[in-house]
This record gives sequence, structure tokens and C-alpha cells, in this order.
Amino acid sequence: MKRPLCILAATLVWTSVAAADELTVEMYRIDEKGMGGTIGTILANDSPAGLALAPNLKGLSPGQHGFHVHENASCGPGEKDGKVQAGLAAGSHFDPDKTGKHLGPTGAGHLGDLPPLTVGEDGTAKATVTAPRLHAKDLKGRALVIHAEADNFADKPGGPRIACGTVTQ
Repeated sequence: MKRPLCILAATLVWTSVAAADELTVEMYRIDEKGMGGTIGTILANDSPAGLALAPNLKGLSPGQHGFHVHENASCGPGEKDGKVQAGLAAGSHFDPDKTGKHLGPTGAGHLGDLPPLTVGEDGTAKATVTAPRLHAKDLKGRALVIHAEADNFADKPGGPRIACGTVTQ
């Protein structure tokens, strides 16, 4: 009798630990008026290589897009240089060490740099990207943001913000 209870308890503990390391982020179109319709989800899991982000997105323009973790769990618009812009409420890229550097997902800069999000000719993004310096817990209280253009990991993080999802749990 004790053995089945031990097995059940171990299974429940393992299941809750595994669930804690997995997040589903609903992603939405954003513009200067706020959030629009959903474009899909991104599943975030801890892996031996770092944070694995598996997108299931549609309705994006083909090519590479800047993809970042931003510091605030908000996708609302904000004002910069006297102009309302999409997603500015998400704040800057996640930079807990205050490096102020944009050096890519493997560089010594801020942690918010993610590998580029690649969108196919059909407007879907399905290829998993891995951020070696992040874990699922780092996303809590943050936003995932997709930019209109590619990121050069130097002085051009990807242009306007076009999609966003928050992690509040």
C-alpha cells in the first residue's frame, strides 16, 4: 500500500515541476491603438540548451524578425518623441544586469535578445529558437515582442513592434 502512494506522490511532484518549467504565451497583433487579434502562441520550455521557444504563429510577413523579451508584462502603446507607438508599454529589452548592451542571444549584453524569429512564405512561424542564457522563470512578469524587421544585434533591434504577448503567472 505504501509503495503505490509513494509512486503517486513522486509522479505528482514531477508533474508540477515539469509544468512550472513550461509556459504558453498568447501572441497578439499590436499597433498604436493597442492590442488586436491573436496570431497564435509560443510555448516556452526549459531545455538542456536553455529556454526553447516554440512558436505556432500565423499572419506575419515572411523573413526574419527581431524577437525579444521586454521588461514589462504589458503590450499597450506608449509615446516616444511625441508620437504614439505600438507596444512601448512593454518597456526596454530585459536587462537585469543593467549592461545596456545589445549583443545577441549568446553575447554578454542584456538577456532580452532572442534568436531571430523566422517566418515562412506562408506567413507562419513554427521553427523553435533557443535562448541559452534564459529559463522559463525569467519570462514571468515580462513580455515577448516581435518586431517588423530583422535584428542586427547592434544598433537596429528590428524596427516597429508588431506583435506582443505577456507572461503574468
